[in-house]
Amino acid sequence: MRWLLLSLILIVFHANGQPSDFIVLKKHNKTLKSFYAGTDIEFVTYSGAYRNARIEKITNDSLFLREFLVQRIPTQLGFFITDTVGSFRYAYPYTQIARMGKKQKGFSLNASGASLIGGGIVLTVASGVVYLVDRAKFSPQLLLGGIGLGALGYLFTRIGAKGIVIGKHGYRIEYVNLTGKESH
Repeated sequence: MRWLLLSLILIVFHANGQPSDFIVLKKHNKTLKSFYAGTDIEFVTYSGAYRNARIEKITNDSLFLREFLVQRIPTQLGFFITDTVGSFRYAYPYTQIARMGKKQKGFSLNASGASLIGGGIVLTVASGVVYLVDRAKFSPQLLLGGIGLGALGYLFTRIGAKGIVIGKHGYRIEYVNLTGKESH
């Protein structure tokens, strides 16, 4: 009877481990982060879709994702609770990932830089028009200020946070196939 009980326990608790495919974010052959089924990933695709979701599975070069819709709901007592309203499922080939990292929130250097470039162009053109129409009222300081604003705006747009851009500065994503099945 003991042997039968021991056999049943061993059969019940016997687990088959199976390998799972995963993707790796690398920079110059150095692994920065690995993404497996069950981990969260945040990225922007080439078509502009932003996803912050949990990886359900990775097979045949594709990520199968589940994104949760979370909302703050007011209660009758005057405070808020956070509730999961629903979820969405997505599938993307890993080759469609253009950028990885957080979506820009709050102050944006890119938007501020674009505004400064626009203002610099307006001041430079206006200063040029004043020079052509009435040279006595022309101010070289205003012209230099407009050019300076445009240059500062250009610098802001260059250093603005864009996340990790795949394909630039040695960043790349590699798919690691452990299941032994051929990918398409």
